[in-house]
Amino acid sequence: MKAKKRTIATALLALLCVGTSAQQPETFSVATLNVDGLPQKILVVNVNADGPGAVGTARIGKYLMKKGYDIVCMQEDFNYHDVLIPWMEDDYANDTWSGDIGIEGRDIDFLHLQNHRFECDGLCTFWKKDITLESTERTPWNASFGKFSHALDDIITKGFRRYNVTLANGLSLLVYNMHMDASDDKDELEGKDAKDKEARQVQWQQLKDEILSRLDTRPIIIMGDMNSFYGQDNVKAAFIDAINSSGKGTVTDVWVELQNKGLFPETKDDGISGGEVLDKILYVNPSTGTQIKAVSMKLDKEGYLMDGKPLGDHYPLSATFQIVGNESSSVTGVNGLMEVEQGDAEYYNLGGQRIGQPTKGLVIERQHQDNKKRIIK
Repeated sequence: MKAKKRTIATALLALLCVGTSAQQPETFSVATLNVDGLPQKILVVNVNADGPGAVGTARIGKYLMKKGYDIVCMQEDFNYHDVLIPWMEDDYANDTWSGDIGIEGRDIDFLHLQNHRFECDGLCTFWKKDITLESTERTPWNASFGKFSHALDDIITKGFRRYNVTLANGLSLLVYNMHMDASDDKDELEGKDAKDKEARQVQWQQLKDEILSRLDTRPIIIMGDMNSFYGQDNVKAAFIDAINSSGKGTVTDVWVELQNKGLFPETKDDGISGGEVLDKILYVNPSTGTQIKAVSMKLDKEGYLMDGKPLGDHYPLSATFQIVGNESSSVTGVNGLMEVEQGDAEYYNLGGQRIGQPTKGLVIERQHQDNKKRIIK
């Protein structure tokens, strides 16, 4: 038995000394989608007559189920949530739905409609059932604009939701889902969208403060319908540059990184130059801690149709991330191979991701006092 044990240990040592680059990189996928779930009608008033409605929303659920993203952040999930859920509930868990937009069963003061606000935010996130939700929190924006005009942003409680999740491989992530203030096309064309821009600017600054307050050793993924083009709103200075200059981490937009040669548009022309859309996926790597890298992204149009037309007014925006390891301490290679007691140390899986204190399995232990890395069985 002892000879067999030495043989196994020798094989493990040879494998690990090659370095983690010899292993298949671990990846996970995310997507963001505005499901266009406003009611088609309220009483006899057309609200979103060309929206997907119940039939189209069911097809959206079926579409997303087939795609199989690990995490899906949705916006405008209002009146058709009940027909979306059945298509996804076998493989996904989701957070609390905040409600619909309508007047039935509600105590509404019709003489003072200017004071009414629906408490729903339209945000809902789905995650594969092998992902663990550790905690979640909902936060409204500090500013919004438009009660009976300017895209009616002020009749609902827009904001963001934060999720602390642990992937099946043990990686801990913070995920944000959000919906920012919109502008009407007509207001933009006539130059009457200044208040909308001001609201979004405050929202980007609020998000920056939130991200910086939460930055630790975990990567952060930010997704949603931002209603922002880089050449229209000052996102780079208010959010990107502010985080990058903090010394706490770096933020990257997957579209800028993978499809626009790392360049942020400086001026807006048609709003979709280079494929930029209002929906965005950004990620933040902490200055010390686990690092991730976007390896692909896609505006997923294939099959997103009903009667030859798009199911909603947005397409799913998806990205795949690779876990690239720990920035503060490399765990590539092993200085020694032995059985040790679990003590006050840092632990990593064999892919190089930091984990909590292990209870079983093969992990790498890093002892600070001797700066050595060992295998624990």
